[in-house]
Amino acid sequence: MLRVLGKASSINVRKVLWTCAELDLEFEREDWGSGFQSTHSEAFLALNPNAMVPVIEDGDFVLWESNSILRYLVNQYGGEQLYPTAPRLRARVDQWMDWQATDLNGAWSYAFMSLVRNSPAHQDPEALAAACRNWARNMTILEQQLQRTGAYVSGEAFSLADIPIGLSVNRWFQTPLERPALPAVQAYYERLNEREGYRLYGRNGTP
Repeated sequence: MLRVLGKASSINVRKVLWTCAELDLEFEREDWGSGFQSTHSEAFLALNPNAMVPVIEDGDFVLWESNSILRYLVNQYGGEQLYPTAPRLRARVDQWMDWQATDLNGAWSYAFMSLVRNSPAHQDPEALAAACRNWARNMTILEQQLQRTGAYVSGEAFSLADIPIGLSVNRWFQTPLERPALPAVQAYYERLNEREGYRLYGRNGTP
């Protein structure tokens, strides 16, 4: 059986769990990370030298990096409905997954650490204000894309791209900050809540 190593509260672990739910794929999860088994242990570093979750073990196959894991799972377990084989359709999914991992993740990092984690190292008012503006700017890019598609990130159908981006949208709505009106993002958030996998794993790891 597929093993997922990582605590359920981790946003990157939840990507994997939600994908498993979409694929109706059984798995066993083990708690690793802050507050649980140390990712700096010799056993874990043998699996992922970066000491980060998630890691999967699928038989004798070990893989880390959350978006790579998502792509592997849909390719290995019949997820073409989430990750189409047609090059242009697949490229559009990849484009938005990569955007989430770089631009969008980078935009919310400081604000999340400041406002949710209350990190002492992230309490500079000017840096926080700049981070909130940058986060809102990136969410406006998502708003414009969702207005174009009228449904999901890469088009009319739910795709693999909606998993990492959907988790980021949850983080946007769960962080206590002043948000601009983004009606397409709001409608998208409500649409995602209709999916069982999102209800199980998309909302901070709690149903």
